[in-house]
Amino acid sequence: MPKDGSVVRLDGEGKPLWLVLELTYRCPLKCPWCSNPVDFDRCNGNELDTDEWKRVLREGRELGALQLGFTGGEPMLRDDLEELVAEATRLGYYTNLITSGVGLNEGRLVALKNAGLKQIQLSLQSSDRALTDSLIGATAFDLKIKVARMIKSYGFPMVLNVPVFRQNADQTAEILALAEDIGVDYLEFANIQYYNWAMINREELLPTRAQLERAEAAVKAARERLGDRMTIYFVIPDYFEGKPKACMNGWGSIHLTIAPDGAALPCQEARLMTDLAFPTVREHDLAWLWNESPTFRKFRGLDWMREPCSSCSEKETDFGGCRCQAYLLTGDACNTDPACGKSPHHGLVTDAVARAADPARTLKPLVMRTERAARELEREAEHG
Repeated sequence: MPKDGSVVRLDGEGKPLWLVLELTYRCPLKCPWCSNPVDFDRCNGNELDTDEWKRVLREGRELGALQLGFTGGEPMLRDDLEELVAEATRLGYYTNLITSGVGLNEGRLVALKNAGLKQIQLSLQSSDRALTDSLIGATAFDLKIKVARMIKSYGFPMVLNVPVFRQNADQTAEILALAEDIGVDYLEFANIQYYNWAMINREELLPTRAQLERAEAAVKAARERLGDRMTIYFVIPDYFEGKPKACMNGWGSIHLTIAPDGAALPCQEARLMTDLAFPTVREHDLAWLWNESPTFRKFRGLDWMREPCSSCSEKETDFGGCRCQAYLLTGDACNTDPACGKSPHHGLVTDAVARAADPARTLKPLVMRTERAARELEREAEHG
């Protein structure tokens, strides 16, 4: 599959240009590919309060952060969201809300507009009502379409994010038609990455190569037909490429995530690396966390690399791939990302793709993101 033009190359000159605030892990949906930690409920009751988040915003701007994402969980569950958006606007951020749409009614949309919110990214899982509602564990398809049209009517850039997996990959043409009807400005087909809940459900969620090729063909046809009327991104899954993604433009390079309890993370998935400590904004200011924290310094730059990364001609382009994926699949974050065809562990990825595509495999029900499932998985891990 050819490379898509949706990978950003950006030199942050040592600044955390992209600041992401995970305001809460609470969410009314039960998506089985959720990127939140499997033990997401550990942050319940321990979320940063309004004043703490405002301090993070101020310190982020002092460090040079420009782009700000409010996400979760579901950020609409925070009653102070509008207040935080207003503070971010005052400080000069370009603000983006990443939401399922649940909780985003017209009154709050107007309040967010008045607070200076610049962009809203709405998730949609399918063009089919029944499939959407079953996948997310809630009756929300009609609400999502209503919210999408409402966002458009209030003049926000209409950004629709569609996570791609086996169950919806063959609906690409139908999703494109729905997006065109809504008047979407930006449509992102983001093949899900296999961490946390998605990793638990990997065999059931991985699409086949044939599905991805059909999806790409539908995207290509839509681009030719629509021209500049809609910008369509298709984020290619690294499991099928033989080349690792340049994760976050390199560890601790331009991206800084703050978790609901204040933990500072080089990316939203980093917490799965259980042998690393992640100090919080309650313990240190953001400047120390970004510049001095051993966690951020550990894989910053190129000196940490082993072979085959250390002598690879692509090391300043892909940065050895994803540290979280290397840790998750091999147990050692210093290893080459197994998505890379040069990795001695690449077979872990190709075997996973083959198992998922095997028509004779035993089908399993999806494990939905719930507190009960989280507790059961935790008990299983404790007992081996």
